[in-house]
Amino acid sequence: MATYVLIHGAGSDSWYWHLVVPELRARGHDVIAPDLPSDDDTAGLSEYADVVTEAVGDRTDLVVVAQSLGGFTSPLVCDRVPVSLLILVAAMVPLPGEPPGDWWANTGWEQARREAAARDDRPPSGDFDVIAEFFHDVPANVTAEAMARGERQQSATPFEKPWPLGAWPAVPTQFLLCRDDRFFPAEFMRRVVRERLAVTPDEMEGGHLPALAHPKELAERLEAYRAEAGV
Repeated sequence: MATYVLIHGAGSDSWYWHLVVPELRARGHDVIAPDLPSDDDTAGLSEYADVVTEAVGDRTDLVVVAQSLGGFTSPLVCDRVPVSLLILVAAMVPLPGEPPGDWWANTGWEQARREAAARDDRPPSGDFDVIAEFFHDVPANVTAEAMARGERQQSATPFEKPWPLGAWPAVPTQFLLCRDDRFFPAEFMRRVVRERLAVTPDEMEGGHLPALAHPKELAERLEAYRAEAGV
């Protein structure tokens, strides 16, 4: 039995993983999905990692899974507790000393997003449409529940401070991108992952929120990575 540690992205909470958690538990695993202090202006990346490591406690055989902004928090967790496998899903990949707020310009995200929108015949600019950007492939009932819950406020604090690690942690790392991701376009993420992790990412169908759109397939992907790693 492994322990899955699921780390959500910005403006979110553990509900993001609520469809994946039972899939993993049904396979006999322990699952932790802590709520990060996203709306706390006193909390930065270090405090995010504190919350996760406290939730882990003395558990072992850890498989850490991180989505979106969780890509900045998860390596900090790996630096503090013995993690057997790190899986990044549609996640940001930091460089040493890089604040999350600088990641966008450093990677060329805005231009890549505009180019992807143009290729898909979508408006490249204008007001941000959360449904079109994030929920375009999420089932209607799940989208309705998400809208009823409302978006959690995201503090700017974790975006301001440099990522504190001097190098990527010495933990086996897998990257899974989503081919229909409108927020982190696939072509863009292929380049970022190659440049920053020196690996070729794996791919699955779907947009930026695979845990809501394709929870069973995502769980199967995670399980395949875990089995391959022998955790």
